[in-house]
Amino acid sequence: MLAATALPAHSKKSRGKPSKEQKREPAQIEAATRLQVFLDRANFSPGAINGRYDEFTLKALGLYRQSRGEQPPPPAKPDTAPDVNGLDLASVGPAFIPYTVIEADLQSIGPLPAAVAAQAKLKFLPYRDAAEAIAEKFHCDVHFLEQLNPGKTKTIKAGDQLNVPNVEPFELTAVKDLKAGSQIPALAANDIADENDAANGKDKSPESGAPSISIKIDMKTNMLGVFEADKLVAAYPVTVGSAQTASPIGEWKVRAVTKLPRFRLRQTDAQIRRAQR
Repeated sequence: MLAATALPAHSKKSRGKPSKEQKREPAQIEAATRLQVFLDRANFSPGAINGRYDEFTLKALGLYRQSRGEQPPPPAKPDTAPDVNGLDLASVGPAFIPYTVIEADLQSIGPLPAAVAAQAKLKFLPYRDAAEAIAEKFHCDVHFLEQLNPGKTKTIKAGDQLNVPNVEPFELTAVKDLKAGSQIPALAANDIADENDAANGKDKSPESGAPSISIKIDMKTNMLGVFEADKLVAAYPVTVGSAQTASPIGEWKVRAVTKLPRFRLRQTDAQIRRAQR
């Protein structure tokens, strides 16, 4: 596992139609969703909840068992029910719950250009429609939301009731008070000790008695792990760069935390030359 800069796995992408698949029974969808909700609540994210035993769900399950000191389960094929023995899946309650749409859910919707250069000129990236906003609020794939609510997601309005996964919702209004670009002036709570500090036995974070926190990214599996000392406590799928914008590989120390960072488009020399013509 290597430390690297990570980007959210759930970046806004074009919403094409999902590929054709074999029809699944409601019980199969409910069972897969229940496992995904369980993992999501435990901070071992399966990615966007979609009612499937997909690649990231199986990875998250393996890492969750690893965090509990269990042997990693044998590799399972995607869309095949994994071994869930020993998991208290009933603790999540119902896999799906009814949700009544509120006006605040519709406040961040607007036109979103496809070109990245055009997106960079916007003050913020809006949701394309209410379905996309509700899907992200409940950590699920927008096509899965449509599947759970046939015929209801094209004209969502305040007061409508939808079926959604039973996760802790992401409340966009909770971050409205953050000021773009604001920084935490003090050292971050998960500041990693320098080599000199480590040599002197100072391997704790600034919080009294708290173990140091580190983030490690597995470039092969595209999974990010959060560790307290040497104990894995959370895991999330991530995107770790591309051939054009490769992520730096190595060990890094957190120096500052920026809330709602301002987006800047990074142009290549060729793009700049074309713009100057």
